[in-house]
Amino acid sequence: TQRGGLRWNARKAFLDPARRRPNLTVLTHAEVTGLTFDGSRVDGVTFVRRGVPHRVRAGAETVLAAGAIGTPKLLELSGIGPEAVLGRHGIAVRHHLPGVGENLQDHLQIRTVFRISGARTLNDLSATLAGRAGIALEYALRRSGPMAMAPSQLGIFTRSSGRHETANIEYHVQPLSLDAFGEPLHRHPALTVSVCNLRPTSRGACHIRSSDPADPPEIRPNYLSDPADREVAVESIRHARRLMAAEALRPFAPMETLPGPDLVSEAELSHAAGDISTTIFHPVSTARMGADPMAVVNAELAVHGVPGLSIADASVMPTIPSGNTHAPVTMIAEKAAALILARAA
Repeated sequence: TQRGGLRWNARKAFLDPARRRPNLTVLTHAEVTGLTFDGSRVDGVTFVRRGVPHRVRAGAETVLAAGAIGTPKLLELSGIGPEAVLGRHGIAVRHHLPGVGENLQDHLQIRTVFRISGARTLNDLSATLAGRAGIALEYALRRSGPMAMAPSQLGIFTRSSGRHETANIEYHVQPLSLDAFGEPLHRHPALTVSVCNLRPTSRGACHIRSSDPADPPEIRPNYLSDPADREVAVESIRHARRLMAAEALRPFAPMETLPGPDLVSEAELSHAAGDISTTIFHPVSTARMGADPMAVVNAELAVHGVPGLSIADASVMPTIPSGNTHAPVTMIAEKAAALILARAA
């Protein structure tokens, strides 16, 4: 999201206008390490700031918003989660919630790449010092050009095949190519035609790997573990090939370089999908909403069986949305704010 050629985000839209409020304190360089309790009720958190441990008490309730990776970690470190996981790391069980850390879902992006001719891409523009200087100058003078745009310049919602009633895949087309994120752009003009399955059926998990808050959790996305997802992956690569073979693109002579035109069978394409795919950074559903035994929060975002604690982030989504996750998370935050005000009234 942009505004005036600058990146626009939730911090600028929601936090900055509220910074002067007397009831708001923002602490940077701080990491929450666990929840604190008064009996069975959560009454605050512990955190470390610049190496110094602290504790803060909640006046009314505690709201976790650490995301689909951080929230289950904090719950488990605090003794809330599957008994087997907690016991494995010597953490006393405060409340057995088997769904914590389970049901992890994410959008997997299959990165097909096509070399082209007759047009310039970011590969060309950034290949020389003069080109990079031109990009910087255009942004400085006009707030336009490559530095003012999102990486993906084209998005398409469509069906991977006729067996789907509604759009089940999303394209992110980028005027650039590279071997992997963080690597230099290629020296030849090319497009990255990425496709993701909007409604994956594979499920993963995210759990603590130790009782030390400094240790990152173990993330097991289990991408393409469900045969249905592998089938959509094969359809997606073939769909991308048909797209790039369209009459309108013939003047640019697209030549597939990834995964490669020699791969044609379902087995070959299914295997290739795993090799050329990457996360699109949409993890959700590790503390999902519901009323069944695997649910973690109820319809008011309150954690089942744990008074004084609620969650407001992507972890509460029952299933992954058919699109990007930022807007739905913003909606969850807005709803959480309304619920908090209602409970405090």
